[in-house]
Amino acid sequence: MIAESQLVSAELMEEWVNDFDAWDVCDQVCWNLFDKTLYAYQKATEWCQQEKEFVRRAGFVMMAELTVHDKQAQDEAFVQFFPLIKHYAGDERKFVKKAVNWALRQIGKRNGHLRALALECAYEIHDMDSETARWMARDALKELQSKEIKN
Repeated sequence: MIAESQLVSAELMEEWVNDFDAWDVCDQVCWNLFDKTLYAYQKATEWCQQEKEFVRRAGFVMMAELTVHDKQAQDEAFVQFFPLIKHYAGDERKFVKKAVNWALRQIGKRNGHLRALALECAYEIHDMDSETARWMARDALKELQSKEIKN
């Protein structure tokens, strides 16, 4: 909790992410530090494609958290994540599938344009031949279609 984001190197991020062995540590480091670094978008994209469970989770957690914390980002910064979300929607590991779901829901709650794209992505995921993907899509659709978040 005392690291300074402007002093964190890409190498240090790699060391730390590879030591994650619990979802809460992963989420807290991403939320309180990694998403504030210069490498946040790069690492979100890289990590979600790694096989190691908590590294992949960290990639999707970063996507979710960037949508909340990076107020200046343009929509395109998040649109690039939809193909990755769709690709990994079938990952059956509990801590990964919940993070993929979280990323999709958070992106969709950012604004009306991203909500429409997130709904489209969720419908495509729902049609996949994977119970995990269908669960994720149903859960995301339930939240994204709720009256409370409609833009």
